[in-house]
Amino acid sequence: MTTVDANQVALGIESFGDDDAPLVLLAGGTTMLSWPDALCERLAAGGRRVVRYDLRDSGESTTADPHAPTYTLRDLAADAAALVDALGGVPAHLAGIGVGGMVAQTAALDHPGAFSALTLAGTRAVAPGKSDADLPDHDKATMKRLFTRPMPDWTDREAVAEFAAARAEILGDDPVAARAIAARIWDRTPGTAPPTQMSNQLGMVFATLNCKPRWRERLPEIEVPTLVVHGRRDPFFPVGNGEAIAREIPGARLLVLEEAATAIPDAAAGEVAEAMLSLG
Repeated sequence: MTTVDANQVALGIESFGDDDAPLVLLAGGTTMLSWPDALCERLAAGGRRVVRYDLRDSGESTTADPHAPTYTLRDLAADAAALVDALGGVPAHLAGIGVGGMVAQTAALDHPGAFSALTLAGTRAVAPGKSDADLPDHDKATMKRLFTRPMPDWTDREAVAEFAAARAEILGDDPVAARAIAARIWDRTPGTAPPTQMSNQLGMVFATLNCKPRWRERLPEIEVPTLVVHGRRDPFFPVGNGEAIAREIPGARLLVLEEAATAIPDAAAGEVAEAMLSLG
């Protein structure tokens, strides 16, 4: 892992493969490790240079004052375009998961020349917290269980890993995988409190609620080949959100993972990689 300067910030990145055709993976609400190793390796084996990175304000990327973040959703979108330029300027396949999927939609709209294809996984076309009437919102019972759990001691590696495993079990994801990933995240950035960074990132998404036009209304402008991946059992952004994105982006393909929730399981890595590589 290393860092790359892009858009006046340092972005923590990790690369797989050495081909010149870049495939850039935006993190979800934690770090680059929201993109599983198995998927990155399958994509690299398919002839792509895979670069997953930490969004600004997470992992090894530049972090903001947790009480006064100064960046916006469009800054994160500009980071993605600047990273592609720093990698050689060849238009890249851009993929975003969760909150990263919201960033990816905005990046594809604001910087269309930087990207050759788009993958959106487990995300939605509007800011969380105020759903459009036609979009399913968070499962309330699941959210109550999720957000009433006490926070761990962020300086305690084992407590953080256990907390992540319990959250994964509530969401329907693999708690064993979540525990291992949380431990790896802690090893990279010991003692940090990811919920604070996630709140900052979500805050800049909430700030777009009153911006006109909303990015959902602009989705028909996206012209690059697009894949939408969504877990059938996702209680956080239910599958109807992915279905809406696929309807509104011209020619988009929808891939529903029947046994998945919010994370892409290793068992689905081959299927997802094949679909992503088919975009070119």
